[in-house]
Amino acid sequence: MANPVSLTGRLFLSFMKEFNDILALFYNTIWWMISGPFRGKTAGRVSIFHQLVFAGVQSVVIVGFISLFTGIVIAMQSAYQLKQLGAVIYVAPMVSISMCRELGPVFSALVVAGRVGSAIAAELGTMKVSEQIEALETLALDPVRFLVVPRFLGLLIMLPCLTLLADFMGIIGGLIVAVTTLNIDMYRYMTFAFEFLKWKDVYTGLVKSSAFAIAISMISCHIGLGTAGGAEGVGKSTTTSVVISFIMIIVLDCVFTGIFFFSQM
Repeated sequence: MANPVSLTGRLFLSFMKEFNDILALFYNTIWWMISGPFRGKTAGRVSIFHQLVFAGVQSVVIVGFISLFTGIVIAMQSAYQLKQLGAVIYVAPMVSISMCRELGPVFSALVVAGRVGSAIAAELGTMKVSEQIEALETLALDPVRFLVVPRFLGLLIMLPCLTLLADFMGIIGGLIVAVTTLNIDMYRYMTFAFEFLKWKDVYTGLVKSSAFAIAISMISCHIGLGTAGGAEGVGKSTTTSVVISFIMIIVLDCVFTGIFFFSQM
């Protein structure tokens, strides 16, 4: 059996190497983004627009669908307990606050990581094993400039927008339960939902979604660019990117929740 201390050390060093590589990729991405990666080139603008459509517009249906039924479930579960206290009306702020602070950003990020992050890893992985990345480098074209930056910007712009959509659809889901099951007037529900909802609740979710977008894009691009082993390697890279992105989303959510929690004390 391997020495536990040696195994732990190798795992730690491997983790630090991957983390350092992701930070280096993030630095290069920010550099190209600030210095103007395309400088008016039509191909660059089209690439960014394509990523905006792919990451955002094509994810609207699934994010809205999941968020709508999440709001319905929250309303039904909370109403069961609040009815015993005679405070069913407080279903409205419970749904709105929980969606804006926590569930909207997290569920949107998970959907995007599974749909967009996996596609990014698969696309870049296929380009890597088919030596298209080396072809760009041979032509003195930086792969980060032409491949990573558009995907990074697409996720960074569209994931907060999808989070706002998820927040709204979750509140609508709670409204459906309130009107059809709890006999709460629509105007009263919306009044209570936004009376207790503060701008900081929405801002918290947007900050989280921006951090999630950075994590998903950097992890997926890093794993995709490091793909090796042909078609089998592409499959492994796709799976790995989704798993690691899911883990990082939960970890970052815990970190930011702790930061915002202790900042209120």
